[in-house]
Amino acid sequence: MAAACAIHHSLLSFLFAISCFVICFSCISLTDAQTGGFSVELIHRDSPKSPFHNPNETSYTQVINALHRSFNRVKLIDAKCSSPGSAEADIVANDGEFLMEISIGTPPVEMLAIADTGSDLIWTQCIPCIRCFKQKAPLFNPSLSSTYYDLPCLSNQCSSMDGTSCSVLGTGDCVYSVTYGDNSFSNGSLALDTITLGSTSGLPVAFPKTIIGCGHDNGGIFSPKSSGIVGLGGGNVSLVSQLGPLIAGKFSYCLVPVPIKHSRSKINFGTNGVVPGSGLPSTPLIAKDPKTFYFVTLEAISVGKHRIPVDNLSFGASRDGNIIIDSGTTFTLLPKAFNSKVLSAVSSVINAIPVADPKGTFDLCYNISTHNEFSALDITVHFTGANVKLSALNTIARISDEIICLAFQGVNLTLGVYGFWMQTNFLVGYDIEQRTVSFQPIDCSLQ
Repeated sequence: MAAACAIHHSLLSFLFAISCFVICFSCISLTDAQTGGFSVELIHRDSPKSPFHNPNETSYTQVINALHRSFNRVKLIDAKCSSPGSAEADIVANDGEFLMEISIGTPPVEMLAIADTGSDLIWTQCIPCIRCFKQKAPLFNPSLSSTYYDLPCLSNQCSSMDGTSCSVLGTGDCVYSVTYGDNSFSNGSLALDTITLGSTSGLPVAFPKTIIGCGHDNGGIFSPKSSGIVGLGGGNVSLVSQLGPLIAGKFSYCLVPVPIKHSRSKINFGTNGVVPGSGLPSTPLIAKDPKTFYFVTLEAISVGKHRIPVDNLSFGASRDGNIIIDSGTTFTLLPKAFNSKVLSAVSSVINAIPVADPKGTFDLCYNISTHNEFSALDITVHFTGANVKLSALNTIARISDEIICLAFQGVNLTLGVYGFWMQTNFLVGYDIEQRTVSFQPIDCSLQ
């Protein structure tokens, strides 16, 4: 019997090795991924390449919809920050701004997932399915993957994630439970399998033994147009954290302004993720709960020569880590009292009378048919150690042929969110080991 088990184990090991060879035969090796780095395309949800794209929507409608998603998301971020010890590991199920193509298993099964810096776990719906929401792509069948492995409940990987338990009391496999702020949920097996990312070089890169969630009981308002979530946050089980040693803790992204068609945004890992140059604006990442979010410290915002310092009355008692950098939120959201000071400073340098937003969403708007001085609007965001000078593309949103609005919005929170609109045309680099974020102005459409 022991001999039979040994033979069986050897056979499994052999098959595992062969399967890894097969999947990586045309892949970038892990060594090359670490030393040379790699990049993956990010698909904006309104891009023609996205299944969320609605050809009947105007770019103006997309801007308004993005603002409403920003409001919804920041409420969920605030709820998570108010109770960081809760089991809500992820923020929102269906309102991500960017998608990423990845594959799970051996042979690889493709999926289009929401790429979210406000989430950690990588998961997809799996067979057998007790309860699943509709999705257009086939469900992942773990029994067909030669590299799939259910994690025991006593494993270190199981204890590394909040919201896990044992399928059998005291023994058995590790099961996870994620409840989102919008009451969507996913329950299933925490497992290991190979994740393959499609590099922009044309050669994919495979990462074996990556922690994933295999969802057998899922529900809520998930869209059938995507088939999972790739967590890019700072928690233990996020893609970024799991790739940590292989990418030397470095990743970056370059986001193309939304109106630019047929250009692609990218996320870069390893040496590709290093922001080149010296003396670049760089600010410390602040360690706070929940670990999912990337907290930095906002010290002031300048409009021309008028510097508006952050006040504790607006942002709360703790100034350190008072704003989150988030690619899943479109616009920058600030506490109302502080945002009012920014809007007042802008109004003082614009020689025009503000007009009401016809949709009643943006705080400060102007009619550009009679005034055209907004391209020269001089706004700088002052993080600790990093002065980030913004362009008109970062600070202005056009909502009609004649009306433009300021891309800052006031919210009833004591925490700010630095959205991706102000990050476009910057190479934003994260160094998890050195705990910094850097900003390099660049034309992302040329990358």
